[in-house]
Amino acid sequence: MTKKILVTGGTGYIGSHTVVELQQAGYEVIIIDNLSNSNENVIDGIVNITGVRPIFEKIDCIDMPVLKSLFEKYSNIDGIIHFAASKAVGESVQKPLMYYRNNLDSLINLLELMPEYGVKGIVFSSSCTVYGEPDTNPIDENAPIKPATSPYGNTKQINEEIIQDFVHSGAPIKSIILRYFNPVGAHPSAEIGELPLGVPQNLVPFITQTGIGIREQLSVFGDDYDTPDGSCIRDFINVVDLAKAHVIAIERMLENKSDEKVEIFNLGTGTGLSVLELIRVFEKVSDKPLNYKIVGRREGDIEKIWAQPDKANNVLGWRATETIEDTIATAWKWQQRLCEKGVM
Repeated sequence: MTKKILVTGGTGYIGSHTVVELQQAGYEVIIIDNLSNSNENVIDGIVNITGVRPIFEKIDCIDMPVLKSLFEKYSNIDGIIHFAASKAVGESVQKPLMYYRNNLDSLINLLELMPEYGVKGIVFSSSCTVYGEPDTNPIDENAPIKPATSPYGNTKQINEEIIQDFVHSGAPIKSIILRYFNPVGAHPSAEIGELPLGVPQNLVPFITQTGIGIREQLSVFGDDYDTPDGSCIRDFINVVDLAKAHVIAIERMLENKSDEKVEIFNLGTGTGLSVLELIRVFEKVSDKPLNYKIVGRREGDIEKIWAQPDKANNVLGWRATETIEDTIATAWKWQQRLCEKGVM
């Protein structure tokens, strides 16, 4: 029997790419999303890639009665991949209560319903922000959890604790927590990609929108960090590589390939790249100079962080394979496609 996976936030950036990979691996997918930072038209892009239309329900995970009705309607959900969350570091500093309500309540509601409806496991979308400002790089899963530098990062830390406490209490579920570094790029088909509503909160869409003329100028937040060129360093991982890790994680849980009830994996390339270096990659790929300026540091930003992904490589059998040049090329192709369609 085909396994049924619920993907919360499945019309979002990482969610939509993961839906594609799940469908191509033979899973049946149910998407729920409140469309607060995505568009239902993304589903057409998924269909154009896979030939399969996933079930879609417009639902907010913090609405418990409606969420419960979903589990009543679609019985025998085998596993959940939970993406639905507010996710911008800067915005979380400005709107902390919104972030705590959205990000904590949505997970708690799902966990509460899982045993009742026989859902076996949940893959949780976490973040390298749980490590705070690391003492050394690269960082593995044993690195200390530092005080969060933003409410967004704090919600990820708290959610990880909620999962571990719930499983430890004897709940009959498993969980794999995936700590992402910085997802970038788009599907190579240019059918789906990162589509922020309004002003982008993430670096790459702001770069591509500036490159194509939608934005006048890119702001680089700080050039006085303790890094070779003064700008922040991140581990930029291709979004399709990232999506494939979720398929492996779901399979690992549902097939009981591990005796551990909760497992944690860092997902990154293992290589740090600065903001200014990423701009140079874009200029090379697009053959266009980028209009940017250096401005002051942004509250909540971490100076430098990149992954030690050996555990994911060796235990999951997963690794990031796409180059940063090819990844940024997909983001640029996606931006051009959006302009051709008159979307952005």
